Amino acid sequence: LRKEMPHTFFLVPGYGAQGGAAKDIAGAFDENGRGAVINSSRGIMCAYKKGGFDEKDYAVAARKEAIRMRDEINSVL
Repeated sequence: LRKEMPHTFFLVPGYGAQGGAAKDIAGAFDENGRGAVINSSRGIMCAYKKGGFDEKDYAVAARKEAIRMRDEINSVL
C-alpha cells in the first residue's frame, strides 16, 4: 500500500496489546520514517497493570510505555 499511496497517512491498529510488533508495522512508514499513525490505546492505558505500578502512578506508567513504544518503532525504521 505504501508504494501505491506514498503521500497518505495510514492509521495502523494492532500494535502492542493486540500482538503487533514494531517489525510488523515498519512497512506502513515511508522512506523518511513518516506516514503512519500507530494506535496502541490499550497498551498505553493499561501500562500500569503490567509494569508493577500503582493506579495513582497511571500517568508515569503511560508515559514510560509511550516512550518505550516510540523507541521500539524508531529502531526498525
